[in-house]
Amino acid sequence: MSDVVVVGAGVAGLVCALDLQAAGVECAVLEASDGVGGRVRTDTVDGFRLDRGFQILLTAYPEVHRRLDVAALDLREFAPGAVVRTPDGTCAVADPLRRPGAALGTLRAPVGTLADKVRLLRLVLSVRTTSAGDLLRGPDGTTADRLRRAGFSDVMVERLWRPLFAGIQLDPDLEVSSRRFDVILKMLATGPTAVPAAGMGAVSDQLAAGLTPGTVRTGARVDRLDGRAVHLADGEVLRPRAVVVATEGPEAHRLLGAPVEDPGSRAVACCWFATAAPPVRGTALALDGTGSGPVRNLAVMSEVAPTYAPPGRSLVAAAVPGPDALRPDLAARVVEQLAGWFDTATADWTLLRTDVIPHGQPRQTPPFDPRRRVDLGDGRFVCGDHRDTASLQGAMFSGGRTAAAVARHLAG
Repeated sequence: MSDVVVVGAGVAGLVCALDLQAAGVECAVLEASDGVGGRVRTDTVDGFRLDRGFQILLTAYPEVHRRLDVAALDLREFAPGAVVRTPDGTCAVADPLRRPGAALGTLRAPVGTLADKVRLLRLVLSVRTTSAGDLLRGPDGTTADRLRRAGFSDVMVERLWRPLFAGIQLDPDLEVSSRRFDVILKMLATGPTAVPAAGMGAVSDQLAAGLTPGTVRTGARVDRLDGRAVHLADGEVLRPRAVVVATEGPEAHRLLGAPVEDPGSRAVACCWFATAAPPVRGTALALDGTGSGPVRNLAVMSEVAPTYAPPGRSLVAAAVPGPDALRPDLAARVVEQLAGWFDTATADWTLLRTDVIPHGQPRQTPPFDPRRRVDLGDGRFVCGDHRDTASLQGAMFSGGRTAAAVARHLAG
């Protein structure tokens, strides 16, 4: 019998198990699905690599470098900036601190006034020079409030900020905590965004490979908890010294009840298309600043990472954050929007898969507490991005601090 049972083999659960094993604690990880990673998985479909929804790795996250062999991931980077579709045409917006040669083009881009761009530079400099801890302790409000306080015009908000952070925070209404916004902007401003050559699932696979063989049991769904007793759907009952629920927030609430509130859900969807040629060249993320349809972010993944597509083919990811992700006519609306976006028929585009993820992230509206309780007492613990920040950083950090709390409990 293992000392600890970890319920869930997502990133938080894997990190928790790794730290427990490093501390000499025997643990078992139970995963209801057929593989590790939770959302951070990659499937191969007709020779294309499809992540579970459009995802990117913010390489400035501290836990990325602490937990992962970054070189082994063979990261492929996005350009530091974006291509923005506006009512006045398509333009490029670049980070002037990392691409000073593109500053003139950014100044001319019809995404806001000259004053807006000065404010943008001032905001980026501010978050770059402030620690993440201080940003998470700063004044809180919604992201929309934060942008208003900074003085940005409605044009800049609608054409740049809304589509960019709708994709990152799954928040078309810009209602997420401004503390989270500031931290994410800091990460964007201080390090590249990228994907592993083998897909985002390489992150989870690398973490799982560090565990003792046999630690993870897939297809092991937990039906309920009774104190520390873990009741599996097949009738098996495990009675460890401690149990860690490392699932997404709504499932953690189902298993643990009142001590863990349901954090609410932000939905997201992604339509994956195979095309004969890339509809847009380059490695920049494309944003729809017109609000013309459900797609807010688009990336030609095969331009960023050719390994995502077979030779001679292109892979397009069209991301739909928010309530639109749950509409039954989603795929048809996406095709219609993109046909207008690229002023061409999309008849030769093949829809490989539509990922609809009702719980893409916890809501994390203000007032936002970036570090929620993980020790529930009586040998019961919880971890996941809903206990810290809704991000890969938050999931890994939560797994680590929960493992530390479990080790203290067992030693006491």
